[in-house]
Amino acid sequence: MSVRDPYDVLGISKSASQDDVRKAYRKLAKKYHPDLNPDDKKAEEQFKAVNQANDLLSDPEKRARFDRGEIDAAGQERHPGFGGGGGGFNDFGGGAGGFRYSGGPGGASGFTEEDLSDLFGGMFGGGGRARRSGPRKGEDRSYTLKVSFLDAVNGGKSRITLPEGSTLNVTIPPGIEDGKVLRLRGKGAPGVQGGPDGDALITVTVMSDPTYTREGNDLRENLDVDLKTAVLGGAIMVPTPTGTVKMNVPAGSDTGTVLRLRGKGVQAHGARPAGNLYVTLQVKIGKPDADLQEFLKNWNPAEEK
Repeated sequence: MSVRDPYDVLGISKSASQDDVRKAYRKLAKKYHPDLNPDDKKAEEQFKAVNQANDLLSDPEKRARFDRGEIDAAGQERHPGFGGGGGGFNDFGGGAGGFRYSGGPGGASGFTEEDLSDLFGGMFGGGGRARRSGPRKGEDRSYTLKVSFLDAVNGGKSRITLPEGSTLNVTIPPGIEDGKVLRLRGKGAPGVQGGPDGDALITVTVMSDPTYTREGNDLRENLDVDLKTAVLGGAIMVPTPTGTVKMNVPAGSDTGTVLRLRGKGVQAHGARPAGNLYVTLQVKIGKPDADLQEFLKNWNPAEEK
């Protein structure tokens, strides 16, 4: 089965930037992910094609070699032919110029005298030397990882089990967003002829949470508060991603009142400060007791205005 052109697979042009490559890969990897397309063979094949295309185009060196025609869409070395159809070799060993090449339509191009000497030296007694490809970096390998909302907010540790049974330990930085790609250096395929190992590229999927929603580095949650506390004010306990904290509710608070807890949102990372947690109050009456019912029967707020 032939390997499709990686630019066509990702739906980008050859002039696309590396950022364009990353964006296209994230979009398509999420669209065709096996977890979202169970028992869909076409989606599975497309997911594999997207990962293979990204492995090639996300590496600037491999991308440049592919664009020059040195490797194919599968990352394999190309072996140039000897052309035909109007092009050919001339002056084999004759004249002051030695080997020369005239590349015509359909012929191989780009050979140097050194290339030809290496290729034909043994044939013509020129003592040509064997060419070596030299050390090369191993292939990058792509994986996906589901991360809980709280781990994405606070940072944490996770582990990926690879197809062959080994595992990769993954450090999740605080504030990572859905679709981001983590790169683990040297955790891909082994290098060739002493070259460095490839990298593991891990696309993160952040799970939703029943309590919190995220807005940039800030978080929001709704919280029930009883009628007495809403009217008179008082302290309540608020769950946050880093643990439960006490918060004071001002007297006269109503449903929809928003209170802020500084630094209780997405946790700090590097030079980025921690976000805030915004708590929206929802006043809950509950089952009123007899005294409250009696008070309300005799209370006419219109008369007090």
